Amino acid sequence: MSRLSQLFTRRSARAAEPSGRASAADRRRETQEHLAEFTRTRVSVEAYIEPPTIDQPTTILLIAADGEWTRRRVPDAAAARKLAAELGIPVYDVNFTGYPQRMRDWTSAQRRR
Repeated sequence: MSRLSQLFTRRSARAAEPSGRASAADRRRETQEHLAEFTRTRVSVEAYIEPPTIDQPTTILLIAADGEWTRRRVPDAAAARKLAAELGIPVYDVNFTGYPQRMRDWTSAQRRR
């Protein structure tokens, strides 16, 4: 369907979406699975909540003992804290603690590769 016809169609926006797109529930489940897998396969993982900015929503950052990290979007800080509790890992607020040095060291080493 052309872009112009999408504007003037009587079909709902949901019906006009291309099939194959993941639903919000699917994306949430994928995020939870990714973070659980990261936690299971790394040592001493900690969660850091990053507040929303003008161009980014609230995110949760998981950092392992060696500094390896992963970041995912979350609806809000409460959801991030709940997720960290479900994973059984400590959670910190980046505004108060900052980022650990091991994360910066790991990122720097990855860039040199």
